[in-house]
Amino acid sequence: MPSFPGVDYLDIDSFLSDEEKLARQTARQFVDEQLLPIIEEYNREGKFPLQLVPQLGELGFFGASLTGYGCAGMSNVEYGLVTQELERGDSGLRSFISVQSGLVMFPIYTFGTDAQKDRWLPPLQQGKAIGCFGLTEPQFGSNPGGMLTRAVKKGDSYILNGEKMWITNGSIADVAVVWAKCEDEKIRGFLVEKGTPGFKTFDVHGKWSLRASVTSGLAMTDCKIPAENLLPGVVGLRGPFECLNQARYGIGWGAIGAAMACYDAALNYAKQRKQFGNKPIASHQLVQEKLVWMITEISKAQLLALQVGRLKDQGRAHPSQISMLKMNNVGIALETARKARDILGANGIVDDYPIMRHMNNLESVYTYEGTNDIHKLIIGERITGVAAYA
Repeated sequence: MPSFPGVDYLDIDSFLSDEEKLARQTARQFVDEQLLPIIEEYNREGKFPLQLVPQLGELGFFGASLTGYGCAGMSNVEYGLVTQELERGDSGLRSFISVQSGLVMFPIYTFGTDAQKDRWLPPLQQGKAIGCFGLTEPQFGSNPGGMLTRAVKKGDSYILNGEKMWITNGSIADVAVVWAKCEDEKIRGFLVEKGTPGFKTFDVHGKWSLRASVTSGLAMTDCKIPAENLLPGVVGLRGPFECLNQARYGIGWGAIGAAMACYDAALNYAKQRKQFGNKPIASHQLVQEKLVWMITEISKAQLLALQVGRLKDQGRAHPSQISMLKMNNVGIALETARKARDILGANGIVDDYPIMRHMNNLESVYTYEGTNDIHKLIIGERITGVAAYA
């Protein structure tokens, strides 16, 4: 399979350092050689390619922007370019890395004790351990403050009761970062290990989206964990929100990769497919209009991602800017997939081409880690100073 040539209408590569290009090329080569040859099979079967996890660890993709504990210490732009290429392959694989890195390793690294870091970060970085993040509940998604999961202190232990839903990696995770309300009504994070009595997982079946990803529920019934499994460095929703910002940042970059894949497939198809007097359909005005929309929006998305990444590397990125990145880029990626499907006609619905898979995946990406509407409200509060969540 030939290497993906990239999509760069505005010469954005000229803004990238050699290290940033190398990080992107490493991920691009992995996707081209290891993921794309198998992803349609795994998508059909509704299975995650678990055998790729050790190699992802060897490449330094887990916790890539963290330092120490074997982590690669990449810049945020480098990490963004990696997630872009991984989602060009499939949203499910990028979701796995976003969870492992931003929602599991990041909170342990930021809020955990030295003992928690020493125990979990090295195996998570190597891919020898897998993590998941338990925040969303069956009754509470966009309003996590309403969560029903409870943690009660009893001696040197906590007793957890509750249920989490739509949890990526849930049933294959060795450790879950679970958020629960304590007796003082404040939310705290806990590390719940696989095999803990009272802790069960179940998988969600029948998905038409993110089929090559493990989606689970977590159930805790009088689940007793040691008090030292509490993440001591944060109290309240600030903890999960900081984690979500890490993941949303990667999603904003990743969506560009999905859009690139759809645009590239549609462009090549339009130049090869001939109709109406044996002319390529790329010669028709309406087809060109769709392709022009795609390349314009992808270019704008690239610039938005790069600027937010630079701000993040300088410690100046505001959560509302990350919300704009996620909201805009996932939205244009989904519309790119739809326009690309239109160009391919009936061929667009079969998995000889990646478009329908990306479109279905992006329907989930559009709403997870904060729905499109929630991100609009976050940005609205930032520019007006008035919250409008209720």
